[in-house]
Amino acid sequence: MNKKAAVAVCSALLAVGTFSCQTDKLTPVPITLFSDQVVFNTPARIELQVNNLYSFVKSGSFLGGRYQIFSDIRGNDFINRTSNNVTGLGVWNHTLVETAQNDVVNTWGAAYAAINQINVFLAGLDANASKFVAPTFAADFSTKASQYRGEARLLRALCYHSLLQLYARPYTDGNGSKPGLPLRLMGETTDANNDLARSTVAEVYTQILADLTFAEQNLPLNYGASATTLNVTRAHRNTAIALKTRVYLTMGRYADVITEANKIVPATAPFVAPSGVPHALQASVASVFAVPQETTESILSFPFTAQNAPGTQNQLAFYYLPSSLGGNGEYGLNNAAGGILSNPGWAANDARRTAFVRAVGTEFFLSKYPTGTPYTDKAPVIRYAEVLLNLAEARARTISGVDPQALALLNAVRGRSNPAGVYTAASFASANAMVDAILLERRIEFLGEGIRNMDLMRLNTTIPAKGSVPAIEPSNSLYIWPIPATELQTNRLMTRN
Repeated sequence: MNKKAAVAVCSALLAVGTFSCQTDKLTPVPITLFSDQVVFNTPARIELQVNNLYSFVKSGSFLGGRYQIFSDIRGNDFINRTSNNVTGLGVWNHTLVETAQNDVVNTWGAAYAAINQINVFLAGLDANASKFVAPTFAADFSTKASQYRGEARLLRALCYHSLLQLYARPYTDGNGSKPGLPLRLMGETTDANNDLARSTVAEVYTQILADLTFAEQNLPLNYGASATTLNVTRAHRNTAIALKTRVYLTMGRYADVITEANKIVPATAPFVAPSGVPHALQASVASVFAVPQETTESILSFPFTAQNAPGTQNQLAFYYLPSSLGGNGEYGLNNAAGGILSNPGWAANDARRTAFVRAVGTEFFLSKYPTGTPYTDKAPVIRYAEVLLNLAEARARTISGVDPQALALLNAVRGRSNPAGVYTAASFASANAMVDAILLERRIEFLGEGIRNMDLMRLNTTIPAKGSVPAIEPSNSLYIWPIPATELQTNRLMTRN
């Protein structure tokens, strides 16, 4: 308010019997917002910024729900029931275009918003390093600052890896030589640097691995033995290692998968991470997804509360649970030929079927995420079970014959839910047969967790047909998503897929 307006307000208040006017109250400073000049002035404010980075990455439009859903419904294990364009119909039937707002545009926008938030934070942390001195900051705050850099860079790596699986050709197609993503590493507060050419797929992977290696070197081993929630929802050293096994598997660098996995997976059972958070398979797979979803098997998951929910039509349970269980039943499980339910490798008495599949009439639904409105199930990113199967596959692909450790790792995951279905060396005629069994196990174990598309893409495999939707060959232009129209309009150096 200007000065004349302030005088007028004061005069009016005096006329009705108010005897003072505090002009500073007319232009209040919001107590929940801080200027960029002071956000690095205290440890508490810096911590708030780190929490904010996680909030951006776990956006419901990105890794808070929709990304995992899109990555699963691209495959052939789910059937669309509602024909709702808002909830992934174009993803499911492979009819996406550059202007598809609810998937192509929003996923890209949410991911790059998170990446820029991370870049701005990293730049600010470096620019304000001279402030990190006593008495405001502890003497060892430089270590804490390095931890924050590690968390930020891990989240950035996760964002870029996730984007590659949808918007770029697989690494194995041309050994990373195909067009990747605009590799934005600077914090942008204006549109001055919008124009940025695509780096190659290999160049983006190089940055991802650099970020994860830095994170591994600077993140804490854990947040305390009793810090159950933080050990699941904040990045620690084993988070970086686990994600590196995923990245190397995606690249087909199987020897590197083995090197990384060996850091947190013993050579023999029982398989429990020997340092850092003691990750291990739970005795019951159902307990992994029982509220609050905070077992030592969960390496990283994004949390939600009633006051901080994923947002309308983003929630995992909304998509997968039938209405009788509190969801909207957007997608049911495919029980036709080729769908996971009809696969003879998934036994009827497998705990993953009895615990997570619900029949409603003649239809079947995934109940892995049990919480109805307001949908506060954690959004999973990576579990120890994945690390075990990553290692099993890498060993099966690089060691001749039926590798005993790969067999033990596969059986650890399979045997937990299907004790009668464990394999022996005689079960496989070749190492390739074991690889096929591992791929099937991944498909069963991670159903609804966003792994299916990743596995199809990294192997440059045809996306199978489902219902009336035809198969999509790797040579088909629909095999990867189009670059969003919003990026093409604002980045003059961007090229189409």
